[in-house]
Amino acid sequence: MKTFVALTLLATAVAGSAVAAEGPVPKGIPHLDHVYLVMMENHGYTQLLDNPNAPYINHLARSANLATNYFAIAHPSLTNYLEIVGGSNFGVLNDNNPAWHDNACIPNLASGIAATEHPSSPGPICPIAGIGTEAATPALDLTNASQGLPGSINIDGTMAIAASHDIVGKTIADQLVARGMRWKSYQESLPPVGADNVNVSDGVFDNTTDFSAIHPTLNPPLSAAGIVALYAVKHNPFVYFRSTQRGSNRANSTLNSVGFDGAYGLYSDLQAEHMPAFAFIAPNQCNDQHGRGNGGPFCNYDPSGDGTQAGLNPALIYRGDVSVQTIVESIKASPSWNEGRNAIVVVWDENDYSTAPNTNQVMMIVDTNYAAGGKRSMRRYTHYSLLKTLEAGFGLPCLNHACDANVPVMSDLFASRR
Repeated sequence: MKTFVALTLLATAVAGSAVAAEGPVPKGIPHLDHVYLVMMENHGYTQLLDNPNAPYINHLARSANLATNYFAIAHPSLTNYLEIVGGSNFGVLNDNNPAWHDNACIPNLASGIAATEHPSSPGPICPIAGIGTEAATPALDLTNASQGLPGSINIDGTMAIAASHDIVGKTIADQLVARGMRWKSYQESLPPVGADNVNVSDGVFDNTTDFSAIHPTLNPPLSAAGIVALYAVKHNPFVYFRSTQRGSNRANSTLNSVGFDGAYGLYSDLQAEHMPAFAFIAPNQCNDQHGRGNGGPFCNYDPSGDGTQAGLNPALIYRGDVSVQTIVESIKASPSWNEGRNAIVVVWDENDYSTAPNTNQVMMIVDTNYAAGGKRSMRRYTHYSLLKTLEAGFGLPCLNHACDANVPVMSDLFASRR
C-alpha cells in the first residue's frame, strides 16, 4: 500500500497543466443528429458486467458497443455530472443544492475555493459562471470522498489532473444553443411545477410545496422531510449554471428541464418526433440504481459498497435494468430514431465509493443507428472523452478538459459504417 500511495502522489505531482476554456472542434466522429444520453448511478464496471439481475444491460453491452476501459473522474455524483456536460468540476466536489438565483454570491471558479464533502462546505453552490480555477483531481482521494488510507481512487488510480486556472463556466447546452441547436434535460419524477427552485421531489410534492395549505392536518403533519427524493437536483447539472437559471434565452433555461411524462415530457417528445439534438435522460433515484433509504425494499441502498456483486441490492439492480430497457426501446420505437445519424449512450456516473484498490471504472455503452454493434474497445476513456466525442459529433468546440491533449475522441465506438 505504501508503494501504491507513493506512486499516486507522484502522479499528482507531475500532472501537467491542462488546456482549458474552449478550443478547436474535435475530429474523428461522424456528424450526429441526435444523441440520447442515459445517466445511471453509483455502480462499478464489474458490478454490472454479467450480473444476472441486469439482463437487458448486458444484452445491450453485447449487441451494441462497450467501452471496457472507461473511467469516471472523481466523486460525488454532481462532480461527475458537471464533468460530463462541462468538462470540469468547476470547483464543486460535493452534492450541495444550487443557490437559486443568487446573483451576489461568488462562484467557486472566482474564489478558487472548492466546495467539498470533507471538510463539509456549508451552504448551496453559487451559480456557476465566469472564468477561474477549478479543484484538482488527485489520483488517490484521502480527504474528500474518503478520509485517510486506503482512500478512494479517482479515475484509474494513476492519473491525476491538476487544477486549471482558466476554466470557463459553461456547458455543452450553452454551446448547442449558440449554434442554433436544441437540448433538453429529461428528469424522471420532476414535479409539475418544473425545475426552478426544486431540489427534491417525489413527482408530486417537492421542497417548495406549502404543506400547511394541505388539510386536514395529519399527525405527524406532512412536510418536505417525508419526501422520497426520486428527483434530485444533483442529477440535473444544467440548473447549476447562471445562464440556465437566468433563462435570458428561453432555449437555454430551466424550461428545458422536463419530466418523463406529460405533454412535453420524454415519451411525448419521442412519439411526436420532437426530440432535441441532445437529450440528457436521468431516471429517478429508484430507477437509476442509486437507491433511497426511505424508498422501500425494492429501492433500498446496496447493503455493502465493497465493489462486488455480492454486496448489491438485487431489486435495485433489476429495476434499473428495466428502466434502461424501457428508455432504450422507446427511443428505438420513435420516428426520430430512423431519421439521420443517431446514438444512444448509457453511462454510469461513478463507482460505488468502494475504497482502493477498486478503481473508478464504470460501464459505458454506445448504440447507434448507422453502424453494426458488437465492438468492445480497450482504449482508455473518461467522462471527458465522452464530452469531447459529443462535441465532435455536433461540430462544437472542445470545452475545458475535453480540450486536453491526452483526452481521446471515442472514434472506434462511434465509427461510421465501412
